[in-house]
Amino acid sequence: MTKQTLEFKTEVKQILDLMIHSIYTNREIFLRELVSNASDAIDKLRFEALTHRDLLDGNSDWKIKIEADREAGTITVSDNGIGMNKEDIVRELGTIAHSGTREFLKAIQSRELQEQPELIGQFGVGFYSSFMVADRVTVLTRKAGEPEDAGVKWESTGDGTFSIENLDRKSRGTDIILHLKEQERKFLDEAEIRRIIKKYSDFTEHPIVMDVEKERPSVIDKDKMVKVREEEVLNSRKAVWLKDKSELSESDYNEFYRHISYDFSDPARTIHFRAEGTSEFSALLYIPETAPFDIYHPEFKIGPMLYVKRVQIMDHCDQLIPPYLRFVKGVVDSSDLPLNISRETLQNNPQVALIKKNITKKILRALEDMKKQEYENYVKFYGEFGKILKEGIHFDPVRKEALADLLLFESTDTKPGEYTSLSQYADRMKEDQKEIYYVTGPSRTEIERSPYLEAFREKGYEVLIMTDQVDDLIMGDLLEYNGKKLKSVIKGDIDLKPEGRDQETAGKQFKDLLEFIREHLKDEIKDVRFSGRLKEAPCCLVAEEGDMDIQMEKLLKSMGQKIPEARRILEINPGHRIVDAMDSLFRKDRQDPLLREYIDLLYGQALLMEGSSPKDPAAFSKSVARLMADNALGEEKIQPESR
Repeated sequence: MTKQTLEFKTEVKQILDLMIHSIYTNREIFLRELVSNASDAIDKLRFEALTHRDLLDGNSDWKIKIEADREAGTITVSDNGIGMNKEDIVRELGTIAHSGTREFLKAIQSRELQEQPELIGQFGVGFYSSFMVADRVTVLTRKAGEPEDAGVKWESTGDGTFSIENLDRKSRGTDIILHLKEQERKFLDEAEIRRIIKKYSDFTEHPIVMDVEKERPSVIDKDKMVKVREEEVLNSRKAVWLKDKSELSESDYNEFYRHISYDFSDPARTIHFRAEGTSEFSALLYIPETAPFDIYHPEFKIGPMLYVKRVQIMDHCDQLIPPYLRFVKGVVDSSDLPLNISRETLQNNPQVALIKKNITKKILRALEDMKKQEYENYVKFYGEFGKILKEGIHFDPVRKEALADLLLFESTDTKPGEYTSLSQYADRMKEDQKEIYYVTGPSRTEIERSPYLEAFREKGYEVLIMTDQVDDLIMGDLLEYNGKKLKSVIKGDIDLKPEGRDQETAGKQFKDLLEFIREHLKDEIKDVRFSGRLKEAPCCLVAEEGDMDIQMEKLLKSMGQKIPEARRILEINPGHRIVDAMDSLFRKDRQDPLLREYIDLLYGQALLMEGSSPKDPAAFSKSVARLMADNALGEEKIQPESR
């Protein structure tokens, strides 16, 4: 093959431009990224060699080598991993196939770059970080299993093009040679290379080696010392998750967390344990302090890294963790799973199910301990991940009671920003209170103005305030807590007997009026009845028990989902004077158009109070204006416009 010059894909050009011309201050991470890629290349070959031993070609002495050449001004990172052929190198280095590219570009262009060094690793564009320190990058490679004359040389100066040509190469694997910019030659210093490897790659399983100068006794004259260059391993190598807890400090744990998560803050909680017995595995898991910005994205990668006997099998094993704990990072290393296990066989593997059960139990216990022992930190955690944790009530009914103990809520008895748990609420319940009451809505401010709470305030009953759109669904799945039923204040029939005319008396006295209202609104509502929850407001709309609330309806509709029509029940305050006024009109002349206008106004008010719009806003506005004028002018009655 003659030398070919090709252009990078458009997105790679943009990334290269940002790398080369940005004010990115954490340039040292280029070495971390190249070492990480080299380690991945070795892991890929190890995995492939499980079924194709011939790929090893008698060489399984895995290592990653760093060479610094001061004269040439180059630093080279070499590995004896799987290598690449022409198709691989064009695909891997000339394009970025995964969907995260645009997300990366958006993130790196919209943030202060010096504050976001983790972005490179997070989006899998680590190789391109080489151009932050090099004005030319050369890659020499040959894929395992292919002949010596199938080697490839790739080269680019980051100007938007790259060249490829054939190469005779004896050994498989890859050499990445960075021709450093003059101002970046500090990365040729042995001490600097050691520091970077220790900081970022100390836990890499494969040895990272470098030729260093040492003094040794002369072979000829034992009394003399001579300088020789010897290969030295720079990293500690032992997988941190396999070490005993007593061997590790908090700093060790935090450093490894940053290494695998690309998060530059410390984790909120570390969970390190080894399971023995039916299923043997080691796990090192972390609960982050802050949520990744893409955690709600459908393509967010879930699950810890899976290793089998220290061979990495998957970067993210979603079979090991339930989706409602997807914020957890870490590593799981199993001794029981076969080395050639695939994603498909994982799904039906009983060992995987046992590991998942054990891990889930440990995480929930850690969160429980955090809530009891470090409440302020738990509140911060809940602010970041509470919405996600709630999903478990719906998707994991077996553990819903354990999850319920982890939930926090604001309530009518707490100040804004302060929280209570279901357990604390239950301890404060009034002696005559049989149910745990909650209310859903778009915000605390709107909820506190809600008429649904009037009778609860009068009785002194605490009501949990829930503002997440999924809360209604979650509470519908939970149903009860410690034997006490969870009751929405905006659903079903509630009779708190507020001061004034009671439901039963009003129902008998105004039976015919209720039937008239029911008939007039038959196309809009499910039923009409007198309310046992209203004290001052004239009316409200409530859902039947089991129906979804208006917040959930709006959420599903905004997502384009079709939902079955569920009409509300119109509740009227039996003690409100509007009832007497309407009854007077009804007894005088039930055909009076003003009576129907009052009913429509009442229904429109109820819609507004639940956060919806009147069916005919223009007619509603005219009716309100007419009634205002009637009251202001003191006239007996202003006749309504004909409908």
